[in-house]
Amino acid sequence: MNNLKNVIFFVTSLQSGGIENYLLRFLEEKHQQFCQITVYCKGGLGGQLEQRYQSIPNVKIIKNKISFYNPLDYLELNKFFKENKFNAVCDFTGNFAGFILFVSKLAGIKKRIVFYRGSTDHFEATFVKKMYNNLARNFVLKYATDILSNSKAAFNFFYKNVWQNDKRFEVIYNGIDASKFNIGNENLRKEFQIPDHAFVVGHTGRFNSAKNHAAIIQVATELIKENKDFYFILCGNQVKNKLESVVKEKALSDRILLFENRSDIPRFLNTMDCYYFPSITEGQPNALIEAMLMGIPIVASDIEPIKETVPEKVYPFLINPMDVEGAKNKILEIYHSEIKHNLQEWTTKKYDSKKLFQQFYNHF
Repeated sequence: MNNLKNVIFFVTSLQSGGIENYLLRFLEEKHQQFCQITVYCKGGLGGQLEQRYQSIPNVKIIKNKISFYNPLDYLELNKFFKENKFNAVCDFTGNFAGFILFVSKLAGIKKRIVFYRGSTDHFEATFVKKMYNNLARNFVLKYATDILSNSKAAFNFFYKNVWQNDKRFEVIYNGIDASKFNIGNENLRKEFQIPDHAFVVGHTGRFNSAKNHAAIIQVATELIKENKDFYFILCGNQVKNKLESVVKEKALSDRILLFENRSDIPRFLNTMDCYYFPSITEGQPNALIEAMLMGIPIVASDIEPIKETVPEKVYPFLINPMDVEGAKNKILEIYHSEIKHNLQEWTTKKYDSKKLFQQFYNHF
């Protein structure tokens, strides 16, 4: 396969999130196998990861908002495609890739890839939005040469009666470099002023409704009031900004510690005795995979993408994301019995980045 391809990837922004971190890791691993890489932020925004993207030698970043409805944007995009002579286009925005793929077909780009990173729709379903979404999905089905997802759950949602009989569809799980999480006993308890004997429950992930921080705060509040050993640590985009006033109101700022994005996630995870992940919807959560790599016992949602991500022996610790009492009981079970899930070996093998990034690269 010719490894000197000129490729363009479409994302919404370069804020820290699952899509953006996945693409960053892929390009850090595989950039030398492309002659030119363009990362097009079609929301018109950069973000926290922009500097890391810029540090990759052959990556060019474009920040230009593309409207869902303005045909002039797509005429300009067609001109841009033709001028740059791309060999391949890959759009990470699911159904909303449809019109990008149509324009890339018009421009003569032979390889047109869509990569679904969520397992459900993420918008309020008005009549107009549903019509647009269905039309865009039909364009994906017609104009994509490769349709990828990081979960079977996504394909079962978007293409239930289609995907298993169409060779363009492939599930490619997230790749994680396990060596970056091999840090021994390094943790942040001293820095955070958390006693050695404390039981620390944690979460990593940006603040939005799908991540269900409301349930985390409710569980934390009740467990801390019932037990002086409990501490909670949370980090991610907008987490401190959105939750600080809530935690202060409860007078729990010394027991529920909030942080924005951190660059020391392995040490942050190593500070925990339990990882709590009550997401309402997911694609395939890197954050949960990272926690399993660190050997932390987990309590998580019983939604299909998470059941697909973890081994069956963890299923007893998957609960309804809205079940606060159930989450408390599972966390207390881990606290009282010192349960160890010992998932490092299983996780390292299943989510080996070299194997899975090569699987994605093969589509170019």
